Amino acid sequence: MARSNESRPGESGPGCRLYLVTPPALEPARFAEDLARALDAGDVACVQLRLKDADEDAVRRACDALRPVAQSRDVAFLLNDRADLAVETGCDGAHLGQEDGDHEAARQLLGQGILGITCHGSRHLAMKAGELGADYVAFGAFFPTSTKTVEHHAEVELLQWWGEVMEVPAVAIGGITAANCAPLVRAGADFLAVVGAVWNHPEGPAAGVRGMNAAIAAAQAEGAAQP
Repeated sequence: MARSNESRPGESGPGCRLYLVTPPALEPARFAEDLARALDAGDVACVQLRLKDADEDAVRRACDALRPVAQSRDVAFLLNDRADLAVETGCDGAHLGQEDGDHEAARQLLGQGILGITCHGSRHLAMKAGELGADYVAFGAFFPTSTKTVEHHAEVELLQWWGEVMEVPAVAIGGITAANCAPLVRAGADFLAVVGAVWNHPEGPAAGVRGMNAAIAAAQAEGAAQP
């Protein structure tokens, strides 16, 4: 299926796009097949490998198995938590939380690679991330989620404010589904990061991607139609 590649995290472009985060545990060879089906089903800007409980060897094996699947389809492949390991394993960049080391050092280490930074619901953290050269900021959680314990919540208005004051793209994350994403799209989210909406879809990950793409397109069309 033909896909739009107008923007990836860190690049400006029209509209809102899908940002896939992997499940918290996976078997690389088997999951590579699921990932390929998902990416072939529709438009995806980015895949983030997020294996919080895996050791470094397991993360390296997952990178080796999954990175080519994404990159061969012109989809950015990012590693969670570790900028150094992202560089070593040939990833396109890294996504860092507020506790994941020195962000400024990570910016230098990644060079032209993508750096995304979690900013929760904080305008201050987002401005700080933008100033040090983050390619995108991630806001959330916007909705309840079973993927992680939610300690921080973000309001939809934050996305609108960010889009008015900064050109750095914003990723919305946290419990996002095809059924609830419309307000985030209309508020100006550049990317929607999802886990369960795709990987736990009852008809499989390909159907999950198609459903999210359709919901994004419908929200954008509704927003364009409003005066």
